[in-house]
Amino acid sequence: MTAIVTITTPKGISSMNSISPLTRYGLAGLRRCWMPEHNRWSHKYHLDGRPSPNESIPHSDLYYSLNVLLGFAPVRQALANEPYDVPVLFNAICGELPKHAVRNGAWGMALWAAGELGLDAPGLAADRVRGVAADPETASTWTAQDVGLSLSGAATQARRDRSWHAVARPLSEVLLQHFRGPGALFRDSGHGPRRHFATFATQVYAALSLYQYGEVIGDANAIAVANACVAKLIELQGPLGEWPWFYLPRADRVLDPYEIYSVHQHGMAPALLHYAVQHGVPGAREAIVTGFRWIFGGNEMGVSMLRPDLQLIYRSQRRRGLGGRREARLMRAAVAAAVGTGAWPSVKVPLELTKEMRSYEFGWLLWSFGGRDDYLELTNRIEFASPEA
Repeated sequence: MTAIVTITTPKGISSMNSISPLTRYGLAGLRRCWMPEHNRWSHKYHLDGRPSPNESIPHSDLYYSLNVLLGFAPVRQALANEPYDVPVLFNAICGELPKHAVRNGAWGMALWAAGELGLDAPGLAADRVRGVAADPETASTWTAQDVGLSLSGAATQARRDRSWHAVARPLSEVLLQHFRGPGALFRDSGHGPRRHFATFATQVYAALSLYQYGEVIGDANAIAVANACVAKLIELQGPLGEWPWFYLPRADRVLDPYEIYSVHQHGMAPALLHYAVQHGVPGAREAIVTGFRWIFGGNEMGVSMLRPDLQLIYRSQRRRGLGGRREARLMRAAVAAAVGTGAWPSVKVPLELTKEMRSYEFGWLLWSFGGRDDYLELTNRIEFASPEA
């Protein structure tokens, strides 16, 4: 039976009455990832017991912090007791972006977060996204994730300013013409070796942005393409609700499932699948619930991914030892792609936990569930109700 708990809010804090245990857990965890000396959240929080667990990599901190701010949009009523002035912080982070080699999609994330938070679009971010939309050939050399983020930003801005329609349209065309494979899945890149691979993250950013664009513009084809992508992802979901990591887009199949990331299970897949539920994709709601329950121990290792003493979440389950390193993963995927093999291993693979968490993961968790009351079997789980949260 699913464990559900009701939290009693201290008297006099009426604004917190409707805040779910999940939201409390996420906000408490983000306080640990907060770096007041840098005025942003960290790139990585190490869960191996080191005395200074937060690791800062400025360009990543900034991008992740924008993702966190996006996650604040549906839980603004819960921020009164948090140590952040969101508008001031958002402007400060956007002001830092030009000083660092942030990923191309960071500008789209800034526009997306601004639109959802009701803040003015940052001028430089608007200029960057408008510029790439005017040069689709350049956009085709980016990753699908960065083009998808740019389209999400443009589509969000288009909800209140129709001039953004002309920016969103060419970005959607780049995704469809350069990144969509011959079937339902998207490619990581429009050019080069990565054109032959696809990650789960690629599918989320590409299909999610097409849903957003399709709804704002009224483009039924964009929504149909996103629906087809989600339907294929559900078909390829693992036996315990896992969302595999590597795909072969030319054949719409799994190349290598590992590593399995917690953020995909609790945040990114649901962000995409909530749209799929609205647009009638069969099995979408069930896929959300099954995938999320993986976090609570319904996984191959049979362990909870939560660290309730810290209100954090282990990042992933990966192959144990050298086989879990990035180089080994890429080599394994390259060989599988070349010979056309892959899929779920036929024998049990030794796994280990990745003992870290990244702040953006809570951004996705809050974005997907922070403002919802229709998944109480997930948001009100007793595992989220640690006293410290």
